Amino acid sequence: MKNIFLTIFTVFTVTVLLSCKFTAGAGISKGKPNFDKNSSYALGLNVGSGLRDGLNADNVNPDFNEFMKGMRDGILGKNSRFPLEEARERIGDAFNTITEQKSEESKQKEIEFLAENAKKPDVKITDSGLQYEVLVEGRGKKPTENDTVKVHYEGRLIDGTLFDNSFERQEPITFALNDVIPGWSEGLQLMTEGSKYKLYIPYELGYGIYDYGPIPPYSTLIFTVELIEVVSDKQFSKR
Repeated sequence: MKNIFLTIFTVFTVTVLLSCKFTAGAGISKGKPNFDKNSSYALGLNVGSGLRDGLNADNVNPDFNEFMKGMRDGILGKNSRFPLEEARERIGDAFNTITEQKSEESKQKEIEFLAENAKKPDVKITDSGLQYEVLVEGRGKKPTENDTVKVHYEGRLIDGTLFDNSFERQEPITFALNDVIPGWSEGLQLMTEGSKYKLYIPYELGYGIYDYGPIPPYSTLIFTVELIEVVSDKQFSKR
């Protein structure tokens, strides 16, 4: 969502610049158009397709008739309904509203998922709200919050989207438990060396209301984690 305004602004700017360069019309340039009908149509089609993709990416659906009125007034330099500064504020407000609606919908989905997941017989819940399943119980050392651990892991969203996998890379990662998200720190401290757990981390114990690369705001994180070793050599890698 935060990129869509830039996409629209960029396409709109290109539209205006191209129109100023190639098209005759009030408020732009005088003289005969130097694009024929098909080339002019192709230019409009190209710009419109790019704008459509940008709008669809975040499910932005403006009133088409009003959108075209604003586009035409901007290109032709006609008297606008309100100044550009106010227009940009209105666009920003609209995007903020959409973002808030999507965030609330995402938050509700995460809450419903965790409520259903908690009903599974093998799922355990800590006081913080962390949910976990014991897949394999090891017999080695158990880490503390100040320890550094070596693990393999797979990370997914609740819809099954895979966002990271050290098993596939065949490269375990080493990090300090006081340098990761709270859900990881708490979950790993439940495990012993040789254990393999499935952690269901609520957004409050994950990345919260912010996006983090491929992870959207309010995301519940599902990690399958194998604790290979509690190590003494401190190596830090944020997870």
